[in-house]
Amino acid sequence: MNKSIITSLVASIVLSSSYAADIVLVEEKKDREISIRKTVDTFGRIEQKDISTVEKFKQMFIQGKVTGQVRSMYAGYNQKAVGEVDTYATAIGGMLKYELASLNGFNAGVALTTSHDISGATANLNKQNDELSSANGSYNVLSEAYINYKNGGFNFRAGRQMMDTPLADSDDIRMIPNTFEAYIASYEMNDFTFTAGNVRRWQGADAGLGYDGNGVRLDSEWVDVGSDGTLFAGVTYESDLRINAWYYDIPKQTNATKATYIDIGRHQGDDELSIHAALQYLHETEAQNSGVKADIYGALVEVMAYGVGLNIAYNKSTKHMGKRSFSGIGGGSMYTSMDTMIIDEIAQDRDAEAIVVGLGYSINNWEFLYAYGDFKGEEDSSLQKVKAHIIEQNIGFQYTVNDEFVVAGIYVKEEDKENTIATANDWDRMQFMVKYDF
Repeated sequence: MNKSIITSLVASIVLSSSYAADIVLVEEKKDREISIRKTVDTFGRIEQKDISTVEKFKQMFIQGKVTGQVRSMYAGYNQKAVGEVDTYATAIGGMLKYELASLNGFNAGVALTTSHDISGATANLNKQNDELSSANGSYNVLSEAYINYKNGGFNFRAGRQMMDTPLADSDDIRMIPNTFEAYIASYEMNDFTFTAGNVRRWQGADAGLGYDGNGVRLDSEWVDVGSDGTLFAGVTYESDLRINAWYYDIPKQTNATKATYIDIGRHQGDDELSIHAALQYLHETEAQNSGVKADIYGALVEVMAYGVGLNIAYNKSTKHMGKRSFSGIGGGSMYTSMDTMIIDEIAQDRDAEAIVVGLGYSINNWEFLYAYGDFKGEEDSSLQKVKAHIIEQNIGFQYTVNDEFVVAGIYVKEEDKENTIATANDWDRMQFMVKYDF
């Protein structure tokens, strides 16, 4: 994702609730994902382990759990345009987390996340790929530090925490996932979940790893999300249908934006044969000259049979003169979001649409994915009447050695079909990852 766009728009939209539809693997309905990007996200996701409930303060520490992940990754770009530099890097790092057991509904957790380039396997100077361990080649952050309280259906968490939601998610497809500094309260009642809160800051690969879009060192790894944070409220209904309805507001902020996000989906079938269909809508209104105004519609249909999944996703963004869209922090909330390309990249000051077709296959410990995305933008309002047409292809695999050890890789090819001469949107990207959970 274009880091300069993310940095300038980081305050636009932050939080929503998890939603349905994995495009490749047959899993429980509540765990399903939608976009290609979120499917790749699952390749490296850190395993979450349950904590115990205790009665004595001392046992709260004794029965606390240490978890973590060791991860190593290679990622490189082969540029096609004249003057564009090929980049690559190899990094090693991971996460170490300690979480207290629960006492009278209270518990707390803290996690350190780190990534360091491997000398000799990483390019020097301007040929270094800075998306793994920052432009400085190393990154260390206290990524989680929270207090949690749970009582029946009520839950409140305050502090630095990980979340995976339609409009803000961990986007855990590189070395450093996004985490958020937030205050979030939720209440579950029958088939409904009500959520409200305030998100103050965030960090991670999409936040620039402590650097802005031009490689300039920031004061902190953590980036502010509005002067008073992002306020949000929403409700999720999950039964035969799954429905999300959310509203977001960033008060007293130059880049203020208000947004409404809605999706509805239905899943029918079992592990051998199933069909899933979903619709989504994102409406954004500009406040205080943020430059963000959009209406994005989406639809998704997937059919899965005996380990094979076929997915067709569509998004349409309508034109608002001189304005741009922003479909979320961390990979984008739209159904057509891929490893790198999202509809935001071409939706500024023009009508734009995207269609992605994905094919997945699972056999034994192997999972394979192929996706083809076609992103088209009509003429903008400039004198040149500029159009956009970008094709992205993703080819991915995952091999699960056991519950702890996973090897995964993805090849990404992006092509600018609107220009006869290669541009910055013409390149190949290769990534390999090995991860071990403990």
